[in-house]
Amino acid sequence: MTATASVHPVDEVPPVRQLAAFGLQHVLAMYAGAVAVPLIVGGAMKLSPADLAYLITADLLVCGVATLIQCIGFWRFGVRLPIMQGCTFAAVSPMVLIGTTGGGLPAIYGSVIVAGLAIVLLAPVFGRLLRFFPPLVTGTVILIIGISLLPVAGNWAAGGVGSKDFGEPKNLALAAFVLVVVLGVQRFAPVFLSRIAVLIGIAVGLAVAVPFGFTDFGGVGDAGWVGISTPFHFGAPSFEASAIISMLVVALVTMTETTGDLIAVGEMTGRRIEPRTLSDGLRADGLSTVLGGVFNTFPYTAYAQNVGLVGMTRVRSRWVVATAGGILVLLGLLPKLGAVVAAVPAPVLGGAGLVMFGTVAASGLRTLAEVDFKGNHNLTVVAVSVAMGVLPVGVPTIYAKFPDWFQTVMNSGISAGCVTAIVLNLLFNHLAAKGGSAAPEPVGLPAGGGEDAVEKPREEVV
Repeated sequence: MTATASVHPVDEVPPVRQLAAFGLQHVLAMYAGAVAVPLIVGGAMKLSPADLAYLITADLLVCGVATLIQCIGFWRFGVRLPIMQGCTFAAVSPMVLIGTTGGGLPAIYGSVIVAGLAIVLLAPVFGRLLRFFPPLVTGTVILIIGISLLPVAGNWAAGGVGSKDFGEPKNLALAAFVLVVVLGVQRFAPVFLSRIAVLIGIAVGLAVAVPFGFTDFGGVGDAGWVGISTPFHFGAPSFEASAIISMLVVALVTMTETTGDLIAVGEMTGRRIEPRTLSDGLRADGLSTVLGGVFNTFPYTAYAQNVGLVGMTRVRSRWVVATAGGILVLLGLLPKLGAVVAAVPAPVLGGAGLVMFGTVAASGLRTLAEVDFKGNHNLTVVAVSVAMGVLPVGVPTIYAKFPDWFQTVMNSGISAGCVTAIVLNLLFNHLAAKGGSAAPEPVGLPAGGGEDAVEKPREEVV
């Protein structure tokens, strides 16, 4: 994986055996999150087991296609970075509400298609907003992404939300064992093995879990060999105004989250995001969301789970994640393979997730180390933004009495923290300087005050 003078590490193509191992590692890191959305929505709508299985295979298929579009790209679609795509959790509550109040799946898919088209159209607008993401905002958002993901790893380590043995010491012991294996491989193994430390940890954890009864492969026998998702399997989409409005709010949230993820991966890979590439990445999100509405699945976004894996393994090739997309397509077409991957116990994923998601938070701290906190209000910007981002993570019901649109935005710690960081950076480092107030000029920012720090490209800002 050594970079050459002419090929950026993002564009390098590793040997086939490494591609397969690295790609499978990415699939295992995101699989549980990918299938959770169709399980939650389908379960709330009381779909039959056959329909639930169909939703899952359709989701995996479009996840793979969306990942290929994002990593490989064509024309102005795709950021061409190692980004995994998956169903966004921000859309779960609105979709459950739409599906259970009379609209059903056709109304969900109609609103998803419209939201996808809106994302495609709004992508250039978001691209021009990149100047409002200096290192102060970028580092804060990446830190919030990592902190927001840690409870997911904690729930996995305890056995998975809703499991009968949630929190049993045996679950936490298995997660701790996997964590130790991952750290041991990363520290003491040769370079290639250290880069697949997560995959090795999951494999060893699964080998230990099977004889102790942590997993059940019964679903493998029940799954079919071939499954093909056909357009509008559940009927022609219907377009209802209330459903479309709620999904448009979701679209704005997912665009904000994806922006944070793309910037984080850009920092980790050494290929920083520019306005054009941000627009291309968001445009790919929109196209994938439209495909989701057509092929019986849901809105798509960049998966932060895999951002941590990129930072931890230091494997920056987009072709690795494209390989992961190809594996997802196979899993979507061959349900029996998908059932094998689904049999990996939650505690095994939890042990690996702790180090991956922690890596994202640590990457945010590394970016914030570039920011000067002396003689300015930057510490306040970080403090309040992190607080607003962590609030819905620590107290999930805090906004339960607010309108649905407000909950959709603020229940996502990533979008809440991101919006707060942007607004506070403008307030303290842009508007005050522009208005000539007595606020101290931020130390370490370019001459000319906070406005320049906002409007200049991030690489020019200290």
